[in-house]
Amino acid sequence: MNQTLNIKFILFLLLSLLFLALNSILCKFALSSNFIDAYTFTMFRLFFGSITLILIFFYKRKKIYFSKKSNWLSSLMLFLYAICFSYSFLNIDAGVGTLLLFAVVQLVMIIFSLFHKEKINLQKIAGIVLAMFGLVYLLYPKESFELSLFHAFLMIIAGISWAVYTVLGKKSSDSLYNTMDNFTKSLIFVGIFYILFLPENTFITQKGLILAFISGSLTSAIGYLLWYEILPKMQFITAGIIQLFVPIISIIISIIFLNESLTSTLFLSTMMIFMGILLTIFSRKLNK
Repeated sequence: MNQTLNIKFILFLLLSLLFLALNSILCKFALSSNFIDAYTFTMFRLFFGSITLILIFFYKRKKIYFSKKSNWLSSLMLFLYAICFSYSFLNIDAGVGTLLLFAVVQLVMIIFSLFHKEKINLQKIAGIVLAMFGLVYLLYPKESFELSLFHAFLMIIAGISWAVYTVLGKKSSDSLYNTMDNFTKSLIFVGIFYILFLPENTFITQKGLILAFISGSLTSAIGYLLWYEILPKMQFITAGIIQLFVPIISIIISIIFLNESLTSTLFLSTMMIFMGILLTIFSRKLNK
């Protein structure tokens, strides 16, 4: 890549990671403040994301079209990620939840990289092992650190879904169209979920609607669009490990703005994961 493209790549990368982190903060704040329920937040988050992307697409292409055959799996993965993400945050801190989410993403991305026979050197292996050890340390039962296993399981499902969504995005040759199509089709699964599970006690306040709007239109729609734009330029394993920056950003923000506690367990696991990221990233260039 030339210098201009390199700067654009780094800018898009930093913005997408920041927006991914802010998604956790917005969701946790909305739910913990009782501004909105998990299902309604997910519904409006995907709805506002879809509307935003449709408007951007129409502005750039002067037309709107959807495919009846493509993007169904990626749309389902987007929905599964979003719904499990929201329900998990009913009983899990933003920092811990985001850390768990992207650690799972990393593990799944490693599996995909092995299937695609990507080259992994010793330094990259050491970084992965250190990052995974940090996750194990976080989740290992301790008297001073409680974690709801059910809500952790939901976040694991969210992580697997996001990893598959990321893998599918690496094949994208039109990030704007595919992201718009994914968000729009995900609304079909929102409706199916409601019919199958009939979520109770749904409610919304003005603040909850605003937070869902910001999460959907900005941090999700624009963040995922930028992510799909840069994904084809990275290896599977690099795309996975670099997302572990997201929980570090999320933890810092959640401690400052959500008054979440920085326990010794959370601090040590975060440091191990951060060092693992650095080892992995600086072993090779971001792109092939």
